[in-house]
Amino acid sequence: MTLLAVLQRRAGRPGRRTPPVTVVAAALILLAGLACVVAPGHLAPHPPDAVAPEAALLPPGLGHPLGTDELGRDLLSRVIHGSRLSLLVGAAATVLALLAGTAIGLVAGLFGGFIDSVLMRVVDVMLSFPALLLALGAISVLGSSPTRLAIAVGVSNVATFARLIRGEVLRVRGLAYVTAATVNGVRPAGLLLRYVVPNVWGPALALAVLGFGVAMLESSSLSFLGFGPRPPAADWGMLAAAGRDNLADAWWLSTFPGLAVAVTVLAATVIGRAVQDRRGMQ
Repeated sequence: MTLLAVLQRRAGRPGRRTPPVTVVAAALILLAGLACVVAPGHLAPHPPDAVAPEAALLPPGLGHPLGTDELGRDLLSRVIHGSRLSLLVGAAATVLALLAGTAIGLVAGLFGGFIDSVLMRVVDVMLSFPALLLALGAISVLGSSPTRLAIAVGVSNVATFARLIRGEVLRVRGLAYVTAATVNGVRPAGLLLRYVVPNVWGPALALAVLGFGVAMLESSSLSFLGFGPRPPAADWGMLAAAGRDNLADAWWLSTFPGLAVAVTVLAATVIGRAVQDRRGMQ
């Protein structure tokens, strides 16, 4: 069942009505996913790299709904094809941050003591820097490519997940039945599988949805600064940056890729907030 279907199904339950804005946000995310995964070539009206000098810098119109660039390439087609790299980098960075942050948080929360102190001091240092600055430093060391961009953005967000998971682990460890299991000799591995993981996956998932929007924004910002994919590959940040030189005469070149980033990030944030609110009602 798709995310949109789940939200629509829950919208009909008494006391669990889903706001229309959340349904719209889910629809936008599904549309972006369709453009990314299924068949961008079938959705795009023109080949993304088809050069047509006679159609250079055409404003939005019937033949080219989002206009064309300085080489006459259709901007809508380039935005649709650019969704693949933009969304995949954001998703990969979120998964990396979720897995690494969860591992650190679980180890720190379960074992405590010296291990907890060392790991949390590292997390505190990471949290003291803006995530975008950390990602910029990481990609400066790793080099520029979509894979390295995803790694850099993922690493910059590990501390947020680690702090959340550690807090949830400490909360679960303080529950009466978990304390009783500990007294009865249940080992840390048993506590982890039986009690901790089932109780922390929900908050982690909600943060991951919000983190996807953050990762999208960071990766697009780094691409805009020139640390993204190299031509002919393109993502939304790179497309927005490519239109800077013609911004005065061709405003659409940077505006529409920027809007694609903004709408996707906003939709992910709305869904993440909805997931958090839903868990708060349970």
